[in-house]
Amino acid sequence: MKYLIAGLGNIGAEYKNTRHNVGFKILDALTKASNIVFEDKRYGFLAEFRFKGRIFLLLKPSTYMNLSGKAVSYWLKKENIPVENLFVCVDDLALPFGSIRIRGKGSDGGHNGLKNITEAIGTNDYARLRFGIGDNFHKGLQVDYVLSEWTREEENQLPEKLDTCAEIIKSFGTIGLENTMNLYNKRK
Repeated sequence: MKYLIAGLGNIGAEYKNTRHNVGFKILDALTKASNIVFEDKRYGFLAEFRFKGRIFLLLKPSTYMNLSGKAVSYWLKKENIPVENLFVCVDDLALPFGSIRIRGKGSDGGHNGLKNITEAIGTNDYARLRFGIGDNFHKGLQVDYVLSEWTREEENQLPEKLDTCAEIIKSFGTIGLENTMNLYNKRK
């Protein structure tokens, strides 16, 4: 079984530690624990992670957030991975910091990365992990907030939360979406 796990973010040093790049951070946590490195490939950085007989292709699109669909669509087709084996990791303003919600489908919720993926692959019927970044910003400053860096307190809490996300990815591939949602959506 082969899975495409797309962690969304923006490439470049100026975005590395921003809230919007939590998708990249989730995949980095998974590869760090496994001593796997990303390679610069077409439309993104790719790493292959093997776990319990499954192959997880980890993708950090280099197309920038708003064009993530180009990379996701390309790698789904190139690797002949069905949409039901796609799992997208993104930031979510509507959730408190560190909250995690897993869904099997749904709207983009105003997230441009998800919107572009849905347009590129022609469906919103794909799994996603939404990582809460909170909404501690004044009206009209949403872009500044998502592109700002974590607070010291958030930075200290991130490793444990990112490790949980890595567990969720492995769970998605081994026990399936429904069981993973039942197991992790109930956690506080």
